[in-house]
Amino acid sequence: MRKYLGIIALMLFVVAQASAAYILLPMDEKQKDHLKAYGITYWILDNEVEAYWLLNYRGGSFAFKHNTLFEKECKTRNVSYELIPDAQYNNILAEIADPEVNMDAIKLEVAPKVAVYTPDVNAKGEKIQPWDDAVTLVLTYAEIPYETVYDREVLEDKLAEFDWLHLHHEDFTGQYGRFYRNYHNHPWYKENVKKMESLATGLGFEKVSMMKLAVVKKLKDYIGGGGFMFAMCSATDTYDIALAADGVDICDYMYDGDPPDPQAQSKLDYSKTLAFENFELMRDPLVYEHSTVDHSNNRNVPAQSDYFTLFDFSAKWDPIPTMLTQNHTKTVKGFMGQTTAFKKKFVKSDILILGENKPAEEVRYIHNKYGEGTWTFYGGHDPEDYRHFVNDPETDLNLHPNSPGYRLILNNVLFPAAKKKKRKT
Repeated sequence: MRKYLGIIALMLFVVAQASAAYILLPMDEKQKDHLKAYGITYWILDNEVEAYWLLNYRGGSFAFKHNTLFEKECKTRNVSYELIPDAQYNNILAEIADPEVNMDAIKLEVAPKVAVYTPDVNAKGEKIQPWDDAVTLVLTYAEIPYETVYDREVLEDKLAEFDWLHLHHEDFTGQYGRFYRNYHNHPWYKENVKKMESLATGLGFEKVSMMKLAVVKKLKDYIGGGGFMFAMCSATDTYDIALAADGVDICDYMYDGDPPDPQAQSKLDYSKTLAFENFELMRDPLVYEHSTVDHSNNRNVPAQSDYFTLFDFSAKWDPIPTMLTQNHTKTVKGFMGQTTAFKKKFVKSDILILGENKPAEEVRYIHNKYGEGTWTFYGGHDPEDYRHFVNDPETDLNLHPNSPGYRLILNNVLFPAAKKKKRKT
């Protein structure tokens, strides 16, 4: 009798394996942990198994061939999943392929190698700057591996080793985030200045601003050569300001030891920038703002009504912006930062707007191609911390596993895997 029961159990296992041909990670409201679902998909790709991104199907779901190990991993990470037989999965693909519906199935082939441009820690292993970074937080939470690089690695052409690069909340103008007025006597500020000046000198530059200019040019070359670059907060507008001010001193004496060029504004070259044009520099060096691009100052948007709307794109004709805007909601809660949002009038006309607060005439999320690669700018500091201050504790993403704002970051991490050639080793 025991022998027959064993045979029956084996047959049931075989039938179950045959009937559950695919695992579907739903990305609508039924998903328990949207953020870790991206991590599962990355892990699948990193194990050299293809996955599919079902654009606009149940919030942008993911699907891949069933494997008991994959199923176990979903359970371990508390990610909602569904077992889909071949016939049902084929029906889903047929529904998606209908030319009348705005959906598409995108094959994901190779896990992109991820880098984060961020300062080193100090000699004690502590963060130099007293704030966190939303991208590193969500990469860690989603269990997506990444490496860190900074100015030396960029200038030594190490970026060629990576497919996707995030710019930590940097000030590429060499003005140390314009924190001078409130923080110049604080130990972390002094240590950061000392470290950056030493790094610039060691790399052969007279000033930190000159080193940062060389870095932004290298980053631009990285994009042009086929890289994917993502930036948030002050790394967005200061990047373009540095490019526009190529060869022009815009730093006051407390930042680089001498006064700025009095004709700096008229010497800006907007043809060199990626995203913004016709902006004006903030000339007062003690003002916590770099230019008129940012819509933080005098922003008449109450916190309770601070939302931005994601645009709808054609999944079949515009797969990249469709991937970048996948979400379980089209309305995302806004959040502040040193650079909160971009005034629409300063965004170049050929830039693709992915999300905006139209009544406020501000843009929150933009994207475009440059050369063989792409870049994406996302305003604000932390999607789940409305007004993040220096020395505030970092966000606990265990409390926000379904964050729409953080999903936008992970969309950017994953989309380079779409129909991408395998990296050479």
